Amino acid sequence: MPGGADLGYCRQLNGEGNRRIRQYVERGGSYLGFCAGAYYGSGQCEFEVGNKNLEVIGKRELGFYPGICRGLAFPGFAYNSEAGTRAAELKVSKTFLTKGSVPEVFCSYYNGGGVFVDAKDFHDKGVEILAEYAEPLKVDAGNGKASALYCNVSNGGAVLSSTHPEFAAANLGHAKIPGYDQIIEALKRDDGKRIDFLKACLSKLGLEVSQEDKTIPPLSRLHLSSALPAATSQVVSSLSEVIIDEGGFKHMKGENDTFFFEKPSAWSLVDLKDALPEEDTSEADEARSDDDRIPDYNRVLKHIVIHDETIPKSKETPYFNHSTFYASLQDYSGDAEIEGIFGNSLLYGEVVTSTNTLLEKNTALLRRLPTGFTATATSQIAGRGRGSNVWLSPAGSLMFSTVIRHPTSLLAKAPVIFLQYIAAIAIVEGVKTYEPGFETLPLKLKWPNDIYALDRFSEQYVKIGGILVNSHYDSSEFLAVVGIGLNTTNAAPTTSLNALNPPVPFVLEKLLARILVTFSNLYKAFTVTGFNKDLEETYYKYWLHSDQVVTLETEGGARARIKGISSDWGLLVAEELGQNDRATGKRFQLQSDSNSFDFFKGLVKRKM
Repeated sequence: MPGGADLGYCRQLNGEGNRRIRQYVERGGSYLGFCAGAYYGSGQCEFEVGNKNLEVIGKRELGFYPGICRGLAFPGFAYNSEAGTRAAELKVSKTFLTKGSVPEVFCSYYNGGGVFVDAKDFHDKGVEILAEYAEPLKVDAGNGKASALYCNVSNGGAVLSSTHPEFAAANLGHAKIPGYDQIIEALKRDDGKRIDFLKACLSKLGLEVSQEDKTIPPLSRLHLSSALPAATSQVVSSLSEVIIDEGGFKHMKGENDTFFFEKPSAWSLVDLKDALPEEDTSEADEARSDDDRIPDYNRVLKHIVIHDETIPKSKETPYFNHSTFYASLQDYSGDAEIEGIFGNSLLYGEVVTSTNTLLEKNTALLRRLPTGFTATATSQIAGRGRGSNVWLSPAGSLMFSTVIRHPTSLLAKAPVIFLQYIAAIAIVEGVKTYEPGFETLPLKLKWPNDIYALDRFSEQYVKIGGILVNSHYDSSEFLAVVGIGLNTTNAAPTTSLNALNPPVPFVLEKLLARILVTFSNLYKAFTVTGFNKDLEETYYKYWLHSDQVVTLETEGGARARIKGISSDWGLLVAEELGQNDRATGKRFQLQSDSNSFDFFKGLVKRKM
């Protein structure tokens, strides 16, 4: 449970939500609360008592720590500001020092946290102090100055920390606050100790924690291949005018990345080190370790291995079986010419930045790729979502991006905006036609581009996938990159396709082929008929919103009933409701770029 403001947690979770969290922990689960999450996990929150602008006082339902969490521990806090930030010095409990390489004293990022009042008096109730503040506090802490503690909760446990040991100095920006740079430097010096303390906290909760030093995630080689290997040469030939050959060093400088083309051979990762920011000569920067620095992955040379004689062998790509993928692509295609099927040409990497970024952000490359060209990966370290969302995508997720060259001559009949809806249908129908018996899997679509599944434990629909479409106008066509991420074989607690109890577990390569063939066929039909009645009915068959009554935040809180999407620009159509929920005759058309659909609250809200 992260920091922020715990009153928001109360509004959302009081009652049933907290009952479920408490029950989960009592049955053997773990709760980890930082700052506001620590206040929230205590029996009572006392925040800035007597300060009319900031005061928060109240009981808290979880009560993992039976006492009071009281703040501010240090003065100066202001919401949405770094004004109260400090590198709080913490003394680790002697009993906790036996856990691995836990430091005796270290500095941790602090901004608004409290202190656990009389923590030493609760030892007989399963409370163990992990760390205490070493400096004088603003508030009365009673017996002890606990900043972090462990609470035994029946068969489970909770770790509550009033500071932020999860915050690395390298991730903090610069604020125009006196002494802020010195705070960052103090945190940097203790970064290794911070990590050791956090590891010990996670181990205390029963988690398995690697004791190895953290390493920079290495990017892997990219493998370019085709169902018919000779087609790989055609792709490379189309890039010939932008590939520079300097003494056998064949490379292409894209707008975002530089690509080096090679035949199958050994490859070194030394150029990842070259991508790190250069060291300053200042005394402060000399104290920084390599672990503090974040590599600029855009500067890392991307190696593309050209497989123009045969597809990659399993030893070259141990986490992706090209034979299984291409055989499945052929099987699902039936009698269709394989050259025209999406995925016929494939770029695969075990670890990449983002398949969408590699294609969409390098227009010199994108302009020369055929429709259906697909990039996929086992793991992404900078996956892209709507807006500025970025995340790590672990193994187990099906992640791919497909190029579509959509002629402008088709726009009147087949607007490019509908590509996201075509892709959504392709995902659901691809899953349901994976094999006989899969058609009953409970998948749904949430407008405009999310994939939901019915979790069999919570009996609620949860998000398991998403779609991102980026397009460029180029002369007589739109160059679109359709990015898709779908939880497929991920382990619990992530809800994935394999968690839906399918007849047999999904195989990523086979599912990728099934979705791509479905997507290919749907797109071809779309270019002929547009988003016609058949496609529209198929989309509505799977979506969550038929006749749903919602509140439109952007329309002054008007109540409305969802009617569908418009046939011209794919906008969400809602019919205004008046007294007794009778239609007034007024209709609203909402864009996905400026509206976000909170399905479970029945709220279409302004996108921030």
